[in-house]
Amino acid sequence: MKATVYYAPGDVRVENVPDPTIQQPTDAIVRITHACVCGSDLWFYRGEEEWQPGWRTGHEWMGIVEEVGSDVRTLKKGDRVLAPFAFSDGSCEFCHKGIQTSCVHGGFWEGSTNDGGQAQAIRSPLADGTLVVIPKAVENDDDLLTAILPLTDVMSTGHHAAISAGVRTGSTVAVIGDGAVGLCGVLAAKRLGAERIIILGRHESRLEIARRVGATDVVSSRGEEAIAAVQEMTQGGAESVLECVGSESAMATAIGIARPGGAIGYVGVPHGSGHSFNLGRLFMNNITLRGGAAPARTYIPELLTDTVAGKLDASAVLDLTVDLDSVPRGYAAMDSREAIKVMVRP
Repeated sequence: MKATVYYAPGDVRVENVPDPTIQQPTDAIVRITHACVCGSDLWFYRGEEEWQPGWRTGHEWMGIVEEVGSDVRTLKKGDRVLAPFAFSDGSCEFCHKGIQTSCVHGGFWEGSTNDGGQAQAIRSPLADGTLVVIPKAVENDDDLLTAILPLTDVMSTGHHAAISAGVRTGSTVAVIGDGAVGLCGVLAAKRLGAERIIILGRHESRLEIARRVGATDVVSSRGEEAIAAVQEMTQGGAESVLECVGSESAMATAIGIARPGGAIGYVGVPHGSGHSFNLGRLFMNNITLRGGAAPARTYIPELLTDTVAGKLDASAVLDLTVDLDSVPRGYAAMDSREAIKVMVRP
């Protein structure tokens, strides 16, 4: 089969690799129908993470079950499924607490030891605890499947930011970042009833999407200028801040615009040479800092229900579609900001 393989910064290739096979009785083999290139994939693509030649790529995918192991009980051949960006057994202490990204037997797609989703097929470990079946009533609705795809990561991650930041009906929310996660954060805040949603970003085409999906205000400045702007327009800061970038400067902005007694939900994957932040402002103003890797497996069922019902649609973040052979072009388009998020249709 074909799969995308990392070789060096700026160099990902689509190659023939061995077909996946059942290795454990809890495995499933899934033929991939939809996948994505993620903003976090750009960190190894740009050489900002330690990756080795030969590692598989892609952690956002959906597909059709082709084969299941002897211990799989909730899935069968022919089921259309979506996968959170981390696999989990569904039975350990942390899975029961709803933080499957900390599963003691789980892990993450792509990298040194696991298959990647930017491929024709994939072996899914711990299939019962990981994969979510898509209702048969919508399994052939291409537009709806496109709307479901972001639940594998970015929509669940934006929702995690909103939940972590305590977004509630009538609240004022600030979203840092106009990438796919930030735009999904706007959607999540609106879904949870926020009255005012301020997005901080610099790319007009993305900010226009943000306005379309729920942003009420835009701040296009950065650093201290952005902090001053939000502080002035909110008369003291936002009650809930969604940090959707992962850089030190983004966290500094988040802390600077949070209202005393408010909360920051941080979901941007940390990157860069190091991180420090203003602990003193958090302390003196009783600002809560909460977040991390989104437990997408916990959130997918409710978000899937709303998506199928037409109440939630994150498909606007998918602004470029490529076939599997063109995945390298998809990486380049996202790296140069010609695309927000690339959908792959093997």
